[in-house]
Amino acid sequence: MKGKVKTGIILVLICILIAVIPLVLIKNSQFGGSDDAASETISEILGVEEYKPWASPVYEPPGAETESLLFSLQAALGAGIMGYGIGILRERTKNRKESPAK
Repeated sequence: MKGKVKTGIILVLICILIAVIPLVLIKNSQFGGSDDAASETISEILGVEEYKPWASPVYEPPGAETESLLFSLQAALGAGIMGYGIGILRERTKNRKESPAK
């Protein structure tokens, strides 16, 4: 069991490094998102100079790369939770097949 915990910690640290290293090494990067593209498209269609959205974000990160980092961490967390759930269901099914019928 200790080996699995140690491996898990190493994998989490590697994931964090993969997310943080590009932010440190690539300066002044611009990552356009779908929000920016949608605003530009709406402005073009309506012929309005500046599109004003109906709602505003709850938290505005300091830079575009921070926003990308938060999005990728959110996706990784969701994928981890889904993978964990699938693993639990698979092991449960495997244990039911191996155990004698009562």
